[in-house]
Amino acid sequence: MTVDQRYYEVAKPGSLSERLMIRARDRIYADFIATCSPNPAETILDVGVSDVLNDGANVLERLYPNQEQITACGLGEATEFQAAFPRVRYRRVATGEPLPFANKSFDVATSNAVLEHVGSRENQARFIAEMVRVARRVFISVPHRFFPVEHHTAIPLAHWTDTTWFLACAVTGKQKWSQDKELILMSARHLSSLVPPGSANQVGYTGLLLGPFSSNLFLAIT
Repeated sequence: MTVDQRYYEVAKPGSLSERLMIRARDRIYADFIATCSPNPAETILDVGVSDVLNDGANVLERLYPNQEQITACGLGEATEFQAAFPRVRYRRVATGEPLPFANKSFDVATSNAVLEHVGSRENQARFIAEMVRVARRVFISVPHRFFPVEHHTAIPLAHWTDTTWFLACAVTGKQKWSQDKELILMSARHLSSLVPPGSANQVGYTGLLLGPFSSNLFLAIT
């Protein structure tokens, strides 16, 4: 099994869940372009690319026309990823380690559906600080806790409070997702609280747009 296969347990190929994921990620990509406005000469770091290849994964590599400007990093060997995107430079990284790049090496750094999986609030703050360190502009997107259906389990509504979330995971046999080391559910307040002091930032809705119940959140830092 690939490193990231467990994150796609619900979004089976050809399923409604996969189609909605693709639609959400296409919107996230559009918001990334609109917010960061990368020009063809600018370099982009994509932190946490997936070693799963499907129509929803790795949206930046699939859609951005200047692939040679992208450096991607992930946890796996990503052999298939590198074969699928030969113009993208790939760098393998280790969990919890600093990004192996010098300060301000990139014009833009981005990540999608990664921050919620890094294991603790402290790890999340360090993850964002590392992205701010290596890039001049940062765009991070995460699943939104208050979307009606939880992204990783397809459990509806119960994830809106910790008590009902823990109970629902126990009843459905999905206890691993109630552990911080696997998943931290993300609200706009929580996301904005992780920003390094003094950083100009914006938190907004993206993905499937349903106002305060939208499927995803984004954090943009300049």
